[in-house]
Amino acid sequence: MQTGSVHTDHAPAAVGPYSQGYWAGELFYSAGQVGLVPSTGQLVGPDVVSQAERVMTNLAAVLGEAGLAFGDVVKTTIFLADMGDFGAVNEVYARHFEPPYPARSTVAVAALPLGARVEIEVIGRARPAI
Repeated sequence: MQTGSVHTDHAPAAVGPYSQGYWAGELFYSAGQVGLVPSTGQLVGPDVVSQAERVMTNLAAVLGEAGLAFGDVVKTTIFLADMGDFGAVNEVYARHFEPPYPARSTVAVAALPLGARVEIEVIGRARPAI
């Protein structure tokens, strides 16, 4: 069983008192990722597609540091500043996951950190020992 926080320099540093990811037994919980470029701390761009792509890159980095990949994800939550962006974000999301897809919720919110248009968090599971 694993416990403890996960950190990588290949994803944006936490902008508050939280971990990029955290193991709790067999489950891994990521912090929500927005489209920040790790080296600059700035949003990758104003459009939701570039932000969603960067979110997925950031999540891949955090998952990778935990020894996981998108195939190990069992649940995701997507937060959108505008539900009108659902289709565009869904297209980006679909390029990173394969069947069987993880369970997912998508929620419209009043605002996201730093003016982001999309934020995604994931829950993963430990890979079975071979």
